[in-house]
Amino acid sequence: MSYKVRAGRRTVEIHRPDKVMFPDDGLTKADLVDYYRRIAPFMLPHLRGRPLMLERHPDGIGGPGFMQKQTPDNCPDWVRRVEVAKANGTVTHTVCDNTATLIHLVDQACITFHRWLSRANRPEQPDRLVFDLDPAEDDFEPVRRAAEQLGELLDQLQLPSVLLTTGSKGLHVIVQLARGAGFDEAREFAREVAQTLADRDPDRLTTEVRKQARGGRLYLDVQRNGYGQTAVAPFSVRPKPGAPVATPVSWDQLKDPELTARRWTVTDALDQARTKPWAGVIGGGRAIGPARRRLAALR
Repeated sequence: MSYKVRAGRRTVEIHRPDKVMFPDDGLTKADLVDYYRRIAPFMLPHLRGRPLMLERHPDGIGGPGFMQKQTPDNCPDWVRRVEVAKANGTVTHTVCDNTATLIHLVDQACITFHRWLSRANRPEQPDRLVFDLDPAEDDFEPVRRAAEQLGELLDQLQLPSVLLTTGSKGLHVIVQLARGAGFDEAREFAREVAQTLADRDPDRLTTEVRKQARGGRLYLDVQRNGYGQTAVAPFSVRPKPGAPVATPVSWDQLKDPELTARRWTVTDALDQARTKPWAGVIGGGRAIGPARRRLAALR
């Protein structure tokens, strides 16, 4: 059994639409297709031009899943690809520039989209910086507090930032960069920012990579800011019960006591998208150099 979906100028065939992808919630592949088709106008600007890593679950979230970097050979020829360097060779990533590609990937049981922090035309130069606020327990209050502290520090560095619920436990604080610096410089700067914040509140925050050394403190994770690393894309569904969605939020919404990392799901993420919580913030990127000098003066 299959059916066809019109997506822009193309028609995409959906195979096994009744396949249950979220068994606890009764959500099928057809339900996922419907969600991604409706969210596409808001999601595609965050995917276009970026190499992707695809999180696929052919038998739904109750079965085994896997991460896929290499575009399969049987992918339609109209799906864009980009070949990028890796250790000892290259890898060809899928790039999602349009609704048809998005729906095709969902038909291939891709539930979650993870994007590079750089674009395919200049993969060595990131235009995003991501701070992953990872709590020791499934408790959002430490995340909220850390995000407020980080936001204040980034304001001091004159770096506008936005917030993304991860759909799991934490938040991503994202800074848009001007392309120019390489990944090594970007990650080192992120590490300096995180360490500055941890030094200000050492009882609650840490940059310690080893879990056993964190002592229950919230981990300020900057490891995603490396070449070939990815972060969950805005409006991606996570493979968890309830089908939570990684969702952009405003700084004002951070104050809402009802906010959690899994606040939005496939049933209401579109309502949040329509509020345009990142309006006026995502635009021209900022250079690392001036911000690094301001950070040095603060430290």
